[in-house]
Amino acid sequence: MRQSPVESRSTMITTDVESFARSFAEDVDEGLRAAPKRLSCIYFYDYRGSLLFERICRLPEYYLTDAEATILRTYSEEITSFLPPETALVELGSGSCVKTEYIIEELLGQYGKVLYSPIDISRRMLKESAVALLERYDDLEIISVAAEYAEGIRRIEMHLDQPKLILWLGSSIGNFEFREAARFLRGVVRFLAPEDLFLIGFDLVKDRRILESAYNDSQGVTAQFNLNLLSRINRELGGGFDLDLFKHKAIFNQDSSRIEMHLASTCKQSVFIGDLGSTYHFEENETIHTENSHKFTLEAIEEISRQAGMHPVKQWFDHKGYFCLALLRPDR
Repeated sequence: MRQSPVESRSTMITTDVESFARSFAEDVDEGLRAAPKRLSCIYFYDYRGSLLFERICRLPEYYLTDAEATILRTYSEEITSFLPPETALVELGSGSCVKTEYIIEELLGQYGKVLYSPIDISRRMLKESAVALLERYDDLEIISVAAEYAEGIRRIEMHLDQPKLILWLGSSIGNFEFREAARFLRGVVRFLAPEDLFLIGFDLVKDRRILESAYNDSQGVTAQFNLNLLSRINRELGGGFDLDLFKHKAIFNQDSSRIEMHLASTCKQSVFIGDLGSTYHFEENETIHTENSHKFTLEAIEEISRQAGMHPVKQWFDHKGYFCLALLRPDR
């Protein structure tokens, strides 16, 4: 069958879905047996979770998206001025790619054609966002990778032989512990050539009322997003979670400089998960720790860059000083 013009400019690379499903089951079992209980935030982003997160990004309390988009809109020309000619864009956790369009449009204006490679765990979200972008921009080519970050970067490295700008927006780096973040970035640096650059979003430390409001929105969308993790276990692993018996909880841990998200059991209960063949017991008010979102000082950004084997080229801020975009280069 003959491809449409849009299809001819789009390629999808899919990794081992069965392996990821096994990891999900194993991680759920291990996390619910742990003390305290935990589930990894990487499992938030099935298709429904990805859609809920896009809704979160449009909420008035969730300042991160607007702050970062303002920086990209204001400084996209300056950001791209540091890039060598014919640079390809590679984005980690791309989602709907809305903010990335500021960079795409700037590069299309400079180069005429642009290669964009989004990496995301949701294949359906990748497909939908690629179609939307390709219908809007005739001179854009997309190689999408449905994978976790590390595997996605490894796969895309085999397909690109030109300079790269790696985008990691939304302060997703805040989901990692400090040492884990530095270790992950060091792993990325191994795939970077000397001319490649890394643009990372960092949410900055600020008043806890602003932070806690962003993760406890008045419409309850973040609560739905958090609870969808239990819905996913029900759907994919035959879980028996009653979502009405759990509540969303997000607090700022001052000592660790991070927002912590939890799901708290409202009563003493037991939950059977069919595919795991196990029952998990909860005390009243016992929580499942689902996500950390660390907030950074400028000193912390400099230190994590140093430990990762990169150095800052330039930093940009929104007018409120809520958010920082840092352009980093490998130390070689």
